[in-house]
Amino acid sequence: MGDPVIETEEHQALRDAVAALGKRYGREYFTQVVAEGKHTDELWAEAAKLGYLGVNLPEEYGGGGGGITELSIVLEELGAAGCPLLMLVVSPAICGTVIARFGTEEQKRQWLPGLADGSRKMAFGITEPDAGSNSHRITTTARRDQESGGWILNGRKVFVSGVDIAEATLIVGRTEAVSDKGVKTGKLKPCLFIVPRDTPGFSRNPISMELAAPEKQFELVLDDVRLPADALVGDEDAGLLQLFAGLNPERVMTAAFALGMARYALERAVEYARDRQVWKVPVGAHQAIAHPLAQCHIDIELARLMMHKAAHLYDIGDDMGAGEAANMAKYAAGEAAVKTVDQAVHTLGGNGLTTEYGLASMITAARVARIAPVSREMILNFVSHQSLGLPKSY
Repeated sequence: MGDPVIETEEHQALRDAVAALGKRYGREYFTQVVAEGKHTDELWAEAAKLGYLGVNLPEEYGGGGGGITELSIVLEELGAAGCPLLMLVVSPAICGTVIARFGTEEQKRQWLPGLADGSRKMAFGITEPDAGSNSHRITTTARRDQESGGWILNGRKVFVSGVDIAEATLIVGRTEAVSDKGVKTGKLKPCLFIVPRDTPGFSRNPISMELAAPEKQFELVLDDVRLPADALVGDEDAGLLQLFAGLNPERVMTAAFALGMARYALERAVEYARDRQVWKVPVGAHQAIAHPLAQCHIDIELARLMMHKAAHLYDIGDDMGAGEAANMAKYAAGEAAVKTVDQAVHTLGGNGLTTEYGLASMITAARVARIAPVSREMILNFVSHQSLGLPKSY
């Protein structure tokens, strides 16, 4: 489905190769893994062996030397085959990117090769129960340990994916912001910390979800979690710059996740509409069926264009431009996914709710693309403030 005018021959080749991998596993594999309460280990391992998991990470640390553009192709194509890997969003895209850009040489050597070859995974914890979409209300605090020179973290995180299969979690905490006059301002000063899974005081509780996915969601509790000084990723004073170095790729990858899902649902609906005959012609001949599906295709393609733009801007180092485009791409792809999955189910009628066709469970999954990692309303706030220059309401 890639356009050679937009994508290079290398990107086309990557897309075709990943699509072939996804086809070998498919939706049946994915649903079986979910039903058995397992993880997509086989697909993860084969994707790693083929070099797809770390395609965005630097070559000197075992990666492919590409960018978010290439990694988004991987996730989109696996999703279009019905077997997306959610941890691609978290481990190489967010954590790998942040460490590659801001980590120390030791942190890069310790983590990037494993993230690239799939042998290690890292989760990402930012959302808090009382903060929601307001990152300025984050209460997970990090204070200096005067005795050791390290850090002590306290707080809670929710909706953290894959903590049980990740060796560590990249935690967003806040330190006390101080003005030039040495006065504590109370403003958010986010810092990123690598917290190994078995660190004392770091506990997790599963969150029961109405979501059919191999990756589980967790609440994290940090109770006087003591970390060495080198657990800090990047500069203590860099603040939002470093945080959004991970959040912009997250938005692009969420768009890829949503678009893969939408493409899978649309293909199932088109196959059905082309073959299903109730009167004298296939149901797809009727405009009441054909036009909504055509509109879904248009929405998907428009969202893909914005995702390409966002990934390109990020990969060339235009963080400001990428921020706007990544939010727009995530918004457009989320809307396209919800609309397309709903229309696919509706096209199949009663069959759309059966286990055999496997579309009904995607209704809940599609909503995730509207909600996470940032709600559609907060994206509209961002665009109205940053793009249009309108005043804030909060």
